[in-house]
Amino acid sequence: MKRLFLTTVAAAAITFAAAAEAAEEVTYLFPAPDFLPAFAPFQLAKAKGYFDEAGLDVTFQVGKGGADVATQVAAGNADMGGGIGDTPIIVRANGLEVRGVALLGGRGLTQLAWRKDSGITGPADFKGKNVGVLSFQDTTYYNLLGVLASAGLDKSEANIQGVGPGGTIQLMIAGNLDAMSGVPEWIAAVEGGGVEVEQMPVDEVFPAMAQAIIASDTTIAERPEVVKGFVNAVLQAVRDIEADPAQAAQDFVAAVPQHAGKEAEVQAILEAYAAKVYPEAEGQPLGTFDPERIKAVQDFYIGQGVVQTAIPVEDLYTNEFVQ
Repeated sequence: MKRLFLTTVAAAAITFAAAAEAAEEVTYLFPAPDFLPAFAPFQLAKAKGYFDEAGLDVTFQVGKGGADVATQVAAGNADMGGGIGDTPIIVRANGLEVRGVALLGGRGLTQLAWRKDSGITGPADFKGKNVGVLSFQDTTYYNLLGVLASAGLDKSEANIQGVGPGGTIQLMIAGNLDAMSGVPEWIAAVEGGGVEVEQMPVDEVFPAMAQAIIASDTTIAERPEVVKGFVNAVLQAVRDIEADPAQAAQDFVAAVPQHAGKEAEVQAILEAYAAKVYPEAEGQPLGTFDPERIKAVQDFYIGQGVVQTAIPVEDLYTNEFVQ
């Protein structure tokens, strides 16, 4: 009887220990297809075991754009999700209690690009030109407004077209668009179509921000270790890409077979992210937000009518999870 009792206790202890060590389940919601090179840090963090090391069992899901991601994260249907640094400015003003918990780079995600044969040399030349953006409810458009304002132009002085990623790429290649406000993947696709382009990071003239990981106030309060583990696993993968984009491209293609045979294209895209998006801003360690930058963007968006209500800057982000 004593032996049976001890055996039972030992088995219970083993079961308890296993349960204690079980990985935390985490659902992360992307705003666009999860196989895009823009999301390479997440795919690499999973493929290279960084989430496992943090004790996380991560499941990726795809939402229906940034607004849907913010809605689902705020409602608790996803633990965390993807947006841009300015996403909380827009959605929190609409009652969605989410904030940025990590910023994937110290520079802006949005890039300006124009056909070399367009006669454009900079933002001031966008006047009267056909310029593509993803949509009129997207950061590529809002950032473009800031670019035009920096050159003393109003949005009505350029022919802005919200034609989606595929439309922007195709119309740029066909010559129906002179320029675009987009992301590195789009530029690579246009160049892959045989079109020579010039480009400029938006943050040279407007305080645009990089991709952000967002979480709800509830998740932050109730699962801080999960948020911290997730954030730092992804940032570790960002550093891997910065250190060796060529190897990162190989690892990414191995993890995301949709890109098999396109290693050179993926490498060029990751090199663009490593050079133009991920570098730290002065005084801002990788992953952290700059409250002054957030305030400048929010002030501009209010002035442009993008948002109607100013939210206290401290409610829009937290740097507490970045190691």
